[in-house]
Amino acid sequence: MKTSIIFTGTGPILIMTSYESLTNPDFVEKLEAKGIKKFIAYELPVETVKERYGKHFDIIMGDLHQKDDLRVLDYNGHSIFLNFSFAEMGKPVYYEP
Repeated sequence: MKTSIIFTGTGPILIMTSYESLTNPDFVEKLEAKGIKKFIAYELPVETVKERYGKHFDIIMGDLHQKDDLRVLDYNGHSIFLNFSFAEMGKPVYYEP
């Protein structure tokens, strides 16, 4: 399980995925289906995200039952920036087709 902030052309989103890699072609295809063709992603510790999002995290996690799935946990950039510091983010993953 990975939790990541994905910076897109319209702002950041917080996602949860069962994909092992944020550049996996199937993962990228799911983002493309949401209109995201180019992005910068930063992994976050799952426990940190769970702590900050509480019950909402559990609800989304319960819905993440399929193998290689993707769920958006938060799409409010203001909320995401308030919840996480840059120091908590992993190394950036750049994707461009």
